Amino acid sequence: MKTDIEIARETPLLPIAEIAGRLGIPADKIEPYGRYTAKVPESLIDDNKVKQHKLILVTAITPTKAGIGKTTVSVGLALGMNRIGKKTIVALREPSLGPCFGMKGGAAGGGYAQVLPMDKINLHFTGDFHAVTTAHNMIAALLDNYIYQHREEGFAMKEVLWKRVLDVNDRNLRYIVTGLGAKTNGVTMESGFDITPASEIMAILCLAKDLKDLRRRIENILLGTTIEGKPFRVKDLGIAGSICVLLKDALHPNLVQTTEQTPAFVHGGPFANIAHGCNSALATRLALTFGDYVITEAGFGADLGAEKFFDIKCRKNGLQPALTVLVASTQGLKLHGGVPEANIKAPNQDGLREGLKNLDKHIANLKRFGQSVVVCFNRFDFDTDDEIELCRLHCKVLGVGFAVNNAFSEGGKGAEELARLVVDTIEHKPSKPLQYCYPDEASIEEKAEAVATKIYGADGVVFSPAARKMIDKVNEMGISHYPICIAKTQFSFSADAKAYGVPTGFKINIRDIVINCGAEMIVLIAGDIMRMPGLPKSPQAERIDLTPEGEIDGLS
Repeated sequence: MKTDIEIARETPLLPIAEIAGRLGIPADKIEPYGRYTAKVPESLIDDNKVKQHKLILVTAITPTKAGIGKTTVSVGLALGMNRIGKKTIVALREPSLGPCFGMKGGAAGGGYAQVLPMDKINLHFTGDFHAVTTAHNMIAALLDNYIYQHREEGFAMKEVLWKRVLDVNDRNLRYIVTGLGAKTNGVTMESGFDITPASEIMAILCLAKDLKDLRRRIENILLGTTIEGKPFRVKDLGIAGSICVLLKDALHPNLVQTTEQTPAFVHGGPFANIAHGCNSALATRLALTFGDYVITEAGFGADLGAEKFFDIKCRKNGLQPALTVLVASTQGLKLHGGVPEANIKAPNQDGLREGLKNLDKHIANLKRFGQSVVVCFNRFDFDTDDEIELCRLHCKVLGVGFAVNNAFSEGGKGAEELARLVVDTIEHKPSKPLQYCYPDEASIEEKAEAVATKIYGADGVVFSPAARKMIDKVNEMGISHYPICIAKTQFSFSADAKAYGVPTGFKINIRDIVINCGAEMIVLIAGDIMRMPGLPKSPQAERIDLTPEGEIDGLS
């Protein structure tokens, strides 16, 4: 079969104004970025239509390095639903350059179920990631300058909490020292870098309701504590306006198209293992304004992405998903069933049955939120009919809808079975009103305990002294009502990346806490998760290249 980028290059694209016109968006309302991409103003959002239209979440079992195919299913389902006559839009996150050149190459779907132009989406796109990176680091530079310029007046920081960001996997930058050398080089301080998807600016961009709300949130960003013990925020620097200037264009959602020329909004890019893992609320609301059905996804497995989608994004934006699609694959299930990674493509019904326990745990978790669930089996070329039937019968016993997705090889035609199941389930058994994992008024400890025990299956939570100190600060600031965002490995319900399946008898160790006053959430760092990933021994960058004809190769 052809590679993803070969399929992308061969797919005819329509002018973006025509894609917008299909949605009912006038050409004079969009801002084109080339022929096939445009920014769409959030002022077009109609909240009455948002409430009337149907939102579908796509999530997955606990992911493996072999991949599950969640984005391919999200795009494929949109194609399938449009083929059966349902006006459907897909709303996705933007890929990060870190993983694109690190672990897995592109992140725009796959095969005949992609968002296009995939090369531009995977690379610099409309510059949103660069804008977030620049805005974040501009704050760092202005803070350092303020400390330097006002030190003779007695101003000093007891603690600086604001680090720097870069959209490159670079482990050497996790911990750094700045201001070395002559006094004119600044004040010597410890600092470090997170990856751009972990930036609080990225979270703010994805949670802000409009430009006014963006400014309010930026002003509230906590930068650290003064020598007098007072919180120091962006508004104390007086620079919120200039940061909004850098983010003004990035705030507008991006409109592109799929391999079958259906509309897609691709906007924002927080990771679910170190941030809240959802595309922008603006893009979702804009899609719900113009589409009868909107498909969106949350990063990694349901324990991370879906929990944060419900408890953070939906809670803060009044969103009510009509249905959740849970994606699974035989190779993922087998790995969770104890089959060695080298053998997960070979038939193994015993390993598959054992791995279904991971699927069952995710289904139970989603139902806890009040969601109606259907299981999508993402088919690969090595899957056997017997194993697919085993999964189908298992879901039938559970009373959960089941459909096979073949969109990777067949496009929308291969997702029609799933599309019909989704529409039928929404019509006859839609989700109940969302039941959050914890109430706003619960303490940080209670919220962490609720997620860890109810969603992860842990026996409890252990907080380090450093985390306890930050909880005290949260309580002193009166912001314990913020939702929590747990940063932990995506490869397990536990904080141990190698504990596959459904581990038991463990506790979640919170080693540190990051206060996001602008994003209005409290980030709990669990286990050994790093907010600046490293590169693997053989990064994908070794396989990305330009052909003699100037075409990009290696993005897949």
